[in-house]
Amino acid sequence: MSSTEPYRLNSRAVAEATRQWLTKRGVSIEEIAELAYFLQKDYFPELTAEACVSHVEAVLSKREVHNAVLTGIQLDMLAEQRMLLPPLQEMLFHDEPLYGCDEILALSIVNVYGSIGLTNFGYIDKLKPGVVKRLNEKNGHDVHTFLDDLVGAIAAAAASRIAHRMQAAKEEEHPE
Repeated sequence: MSSTEPYRLNSRAVAEATRQWLTKRGVSIEEIAELAYFLQKDYFPELTAEACVSHVEAVLSKREVHNAVLTGIQLDMLAEQRMLLPPLQEMLFHDEPLYGCDEILALSIVNVYGSIGLTNFGYIDKLKPGVVKRLNEKNGHDVHTFLDDLVGAIAAAAASRIAHRMQAAKEEEHPE
């Protein structure tokens, strides 16, 4: 793009890039959906894995999610390639426990679906089930400082969306 052409955001391309980068970094929609199911199965026994996939897809359609995921993955990749300046390079490469910007970026996703998203995210972040555990494991070259939190946040947001939708459905069935 030349500097004389006006910038125009292509939202479809950004959404597709978000999905592609998640896949390139080894995360599937189904793995995220498993986390959402884990968070909500005890509250909604009729919940299915397929429904969770649909809710994750809905979360992934949000611009705030695209922005957070693309930003976090790029920072992780730069840290892997040792292209950041110190001390940030070392903090991200080693997933410094007191570095909290990864959680803050993830909260931009969680906040799309309200306060239940925050509690869901805190639970996932502390427990680290499923794909979050795998992403959090250190192997000396892959960096997922941001990605583990972003994936947890997408799952937490999907779980929150499920809770909101299921409650609305219950209220429609039994209006008072």
